[in-house]
Amino acid sequence: MRRTPSRRLLAAALLVASVLAPTAVTSATAATTTATAVHTVGIDPHAHCSSNGLGHGVTARLDKAIADVRKKAAIPGVAVGLWMPGKGCYVRATGVADKVTRQPMSTDFYSRIGSETKTFTVTALLQLVDERRIGLDDPISRYVHGVPNGRHITLRHLAEMRSGLFPYSADADFAHDLLSDPTRSFTPRELLAYGYKHRNTAAPGKVFVYNNSNLVLLGLVIEKVTGHHVADVIDRRVLRPAHLDQTLFPDGPNVREFPEPHAHGYTNQTLTGAVADSTDWNPSWAWSAGAMISTMHDLRSWAKTVATGELLSPETQKQRLKTLPTGFPGLTYGLGIFETGGWIGHNGSLPGYESVTVYLPALKATLVVLINTDITTGGQEPSTLLARAVTKIATPGHVYDGSAPTR
Repeated sequence: MRRTPSRRLLAAALLVASVLAPTAVTSATAATTTATAVHTVGIDPHAHCSSNGLGHGVTARLDKAIADVRKKAAIPGVAVGLWMPGKGCYVRATGVADKVTRQPMSTDFYSRIGSETKTFTVTALLQLVDERRIGLDDPISRYVHGVPNGRHITLRHLAEMRSGLFPYSADADFAHDLLSDPTRSFTPRELLAYGYKHRNTAAPGKVFVYNNSNLVLLGLVIEKVTGHHVADVIDRRVLRPAHLDQTLFPDGPNVREFPEPHAHGYTNQTLTGAVADSTDWNPSWAWSAGAMISTMHDLRSWAKTVATGELLSPETQKQRLKTLPTGFPGLTYGLGIFETGGWIGHNGSLPGYESVTVYLPALKATLVVLINTDITTGGQEPSTLLARAVTKIATPGHVYDGSAPTR
């Protein structure tokens, strides 16, 4: 879960506090990007948010805090949306979407959302629970054969990251194979095989270990039960009812799909540690754990939908939000969702892109952060630094926590 110089996470991964995510390998001498000099401001046309939406003082403080983080973390482009009913909103894009052309960043771009995909996958799974087609305490062996200790690992264990399975994305061979050819396609079974080479890390239900293998298995469960591709199930059962017209799960022959406009993504998760443009890397390696794409407009809506359970029964949503300790201060995890500082939602990271989408029930507030790099600073995820800086100012009683150790 922790990033070290020799084992970074190609994170279709939870990255709150820069600690939760299991993936691949980069060099200890990974290069960093240079902070851009361009500063542009954009307003989300869907947000009806004025340039002084939270008042001059708060808006100015947020502008400065975001600029400081962007400079410190050398983030090329940042898009932040914060909506606080009764107080106003803050919607800004700063920096560049393309370091070559200097195209400005925008709040209207599509972006890869990494592990935020998990909230969609688990929603589809829980809909099947509501329909009594599956049970959270069913063993995974009932649906997928060949899972180590599968007779004792339940769907609940998988969704809450307590399966005890070894994460495929922490396997050295997986990291080498992916980074040797980031355009290649992986099947779900190929991904799981990397993890199955290793002994399980713990008994089911005992230890929280963030693990993409869990969500790939849940994707296979959804396919087994419905008889349809998980991307199609999520589209039909989740995206359409939630009216998310700008959100998609690239899969199959369309796995390389990335709608325009979008920012270029920059990563140092390469074999040499050199910074690369990862915009068109194949997301199949993340599949139902992290392959999806969305926009700030859709994520603003989704934050409330997933946190309040609009697509689920109250009882099933209650099960989802039963969060458990992770071992990291200020962070608990439920069924494909986390809580930190009162904020409920998820974040995501994969080479070149990071995101945060969270909802604060206490204030009915929503925060969305989208950036076009995943390069860490002092072991901290840049999206975590931004979310923490924004919430310290806007919701000081509810700070997006990042206090856990990172090494």
